Amino acid sequence: MNYFRVQTIAVRLGAVALLVMGYHWYGWPGVAGALGALVMWILLHFTRMLQVLRRAANRPKGHVESSVMLHARLHPGVSLMQVVALTRSLGELRSDAGEQPEVFRWTDTGQSFVECEFQGGKLASWRLDRTAQALADAAP
Repeated sequence: MNYFRVQTIAVRLGAVALLVMGYHWYGWPGVAGALGALVMWILLHFTRMLQVLRRAANRPKGHVESSVMLHARLHPGVSLMQVVALTRSLGELRSDAGEQPEVFRWTDTGQSFVECEFQGGKLASWRLDRTAQALADAAP
């Protein structure tokens, strides 16, 4: 079972447990309070997603300031939304739409790029390619 499924199941069980505890301790007003807390939590995530996408909409697709710095800040299990927040740009889709794993690329001004592979929305692997920059630096 992958991490994404475990996390999804845990969130759902936590929400049900919160509703049950609210009913057990305070009755129907407790359920209403727990439901209000769950709706607030969902709205916070939705607002963050909109803020990240609004910032990314004003930037070129697949562009990052420094591919080396992006490569240094990545780690396994990060969501696509967190990577978009880091780069402030939507990645250039390199795989077929709807196909797993999803592969996105971010390129900097020196034509170096980071290619990220997402499995189920979570970062599985990534690689940095600096061949274009290395060739340009080696030229006399």
